[in-house]
Amino acid sequence: MANIDSLEKLISAFRSLPGVGYKTAQRYAYSILNMTDEDVKNFSSAMLNAKDKVKFCEECGNYSETKICENCMKNSAEIICVVAEPKDATILEKLRNFNGALHVLHGCINPLEHKSPNDIRIRELVARVQKHHTKEVIMATNPDVTGDTTAYYIAELLKPLGVKVTRIAQGVSMGTDLEYADEVTLNRAMELRNDL
Repeated sequence: MANIDSLEKLISAFRSLPGVGYKTAQRYAYSILNMTDEDVKNFSSAMLNAKDKVKFCEECGNYSETKICENCMKNSAEIICVVAEPKDATILEKLRNFNGALHVLHGCINPLEHKSPNDIRIRELVARVQKHHTKEVIMATNPDVTGDTTAYYIAELLKPLGVKVTRIAQGVSMGTDLEYADEVTLNRAMELRNDL
């Protein structure tokens, strides 16, 4: 097929999204071309509308259409669960057995990406903990080098304030056969084992 400039620009736009390779971007572009004009207008309007209306909650940093999100309005900040990104907060909001507040850092400490503690929402977390007299902060960053580094850094900041800092448990997933678990995961599961 001859190079069609407007189509290539559309494919390139889709490729700028995280996790979208050329073939997927091409399928998305072809889907747009097969839509009715009305559907394309609705699609682009939905994107512009979301971009215009969705901001960050002034309290927790999660996405919200209001200054203070629904989670912050209905849940006590006596317990705060800290996550790296808004997508992580969305998962935790669905948990039935957690009704504390959330706090989104918008990244983790990562010297390789030039992200220092000042580049993520750690100051806001400390201020929030002091303001609400928070009793426990649960670190729910990813179990990798940057997630662990961030969790330990925050723990060192909060412990002198008399705040209990915990880390979510990590290990073997429910329904996983041990033969398929990797050595690092099994080691972590052994370290974090619980009494029965």
